[in-house]
Amino acid sequence: MDDLTIYSNPSCSKCRTARGLLEERGIDALVVEYLNEPPTVDELRTLMGQLGLSDPRQMMRTGEDAYQELGLADQTGDDLLLAVAAHPILLERPIVVKGGRAVIARPPERLLQLL
Repeated sequence: MDDLTIYSNPSCSKCRTARGLLEERGIDALVVEYLNEPPTVDELRTLMGQLGLSDPRQMMRTGEDAYQELGLADQTGDDLLLAVAAHPILLERPIVVKGGRAVIARPPERLLQLL
């Protein structure tokens, strides 16, 4: 089986549920606590490709205070990726990656599409 990675925030109930789904199935995953290990702009670009997204906003938490405070509604492309790299709380969660494909696991059961 290809390696599986989950971008997770341990205080997020959706992330905990997603990790539980993997554990129930005996699937090991590399857990990236992205608030402690923020993804780089290049890693975010790769995630966008794996998710099949063309707009970084589609993998962002636009309801976060930081989104408003940083004035990101008027930004595009690399400016958004730079903001996520600098303020990882803006990254949607959980994101599960396997075999060059990824899903935003909201609801957590969406990760089953990769198994």
